[in-house]
Amino acid sequence: MSCLADLPPAQPDPAFSIVAAFLADTNENKVDLCPGFYRDDNAKPWILPSVTQAKDRVHADPDINHEHLPLTGHPWLLHGAQELTFGAARDLKRVASIQTVSGTGANHLAAQFVSTKLKPKTVWISNPSWVNHTQIWKLAGPDVEQRFYPYYDSVHHMVDFEAMIATLRSEVRKGDALILHACAHNPTGSDLSEEQWKSIAQICREKGLFAVFDMAYQGFASGNLEQDAFAIRHFYEDYDLEFAVAQSFSKNFGLYGERIGMLHVITLDTETATKTTSLLTQLTRAEITSCPSYGARIVAQILGDPALYKQWLGDLLQMSDRMKSMRKSLYRALRARGVRGSWDHLLSDIGMFSMTGLSRTQVEELREKHHIYLMPTGRLSVTGLTSDNVENVATAFFAVLGKA
Repeated sequence: MSCLADLPPAQPDPAFSIVAAFLADTNENKVDLCPGFYRDDNAKPWILPSVTQAKDRVHADPDINHEHLPLTGHPWLLHGAQELTFGAARDLKRVASIQTVSGTGANHLAAQFVSTKLKPKTVWISNPSWVNHTQIWKLAGPDVEQRFYPYYDSVHHMVDFEAMIATLRSEVRKGDALILHACAHNPTGSDLSEEQWKSIAQICREKGLFAVFDMAYQGFASGNLEQDAFAIRHFYEDYDLEFAVAQSFSKNFGLYGERIGMLHVITLDTETATKTTSLLTQLTRAEITSCPSYGARIVAQILGDPALYKQWLGDLLQMSDRMKSMRKSLYRALRARGVRGSWDHLLSDIGMFSMTGLSRTQVEELREKHHIYLMPTGRLSVTGLTSDNVENVATAFFAVLGKA
């Protein structure tokens, strides 16, 4: 008798299912507005010039071998990632850091560490949020209740801060975990203001919450590293707060397949940071032993070399500027056609994502009749827009939504 035959099948991942459907579509005018990765103005993957130069240096190094990295990760990457996240001028001795398998791995390790060591009763996740947050906590922290705090006002296309604050003040309990998007909120693109972040930090201190920042877009979101890290650096400057940061290098270095990430756990003193590092190492030793080295060497080269770092800053601006340009182009095209709906948020949202307000039925119509692919939630990725397809996209939106 089989012990596997009667297992229930898992539901297909919605994002990757749409990717597969797009690839199978033979229409020459198809447009993919789903992906959570950058595309150039030809809708092609873009290898950052700084990455190309760093790869050349890695390949030319005669001392490179295929030995595994230390259990905590590439030493240069650890140092560079800490300075990138918290600022080079800060004392980083109370930060416990460990390399992870990209941002997903960092979120998974954070959930595993928090759920097994801190044992919160509840983890609070924004509504809506990255779909993987719920799955990660379901697997890594099955005994932790998942609840959702209001985040997005879908009518006015903005953060519903009053509802968010009201929920956090009235319903969270001491020791609860709180998932926060550091910048370029996924899926809405709507971020908190600096003053609002200060209010969230105050609530975390007053209520005794343990925040876990998901930072997938530093520098990629706005083109400004400091602006995108404001929330984390503000939390860090408040010495009464302990929290974690799940950091990804996929978007801001274009290293999607290399799976490079970092988990930082901020403690109140050096001794606790040392102990926390050993606990994190214990968890990863039992799961992956050590992380991939190739992408880590690339990122470490860029963060550690002034010339490559300067080139990388230019690469970030090129990506963020193109996304801003596509936002403006789509906004103008929709307004020119008088498409029903409110589109001003396309200009104020940050990063690659925005919510269109389209229903599942309208998303299906876009896909089936016009070969334009969005997530079922109506989330749009502006990286799929190009100078050649943005007018066609606006025309298709007009066909589905009609005139205002």
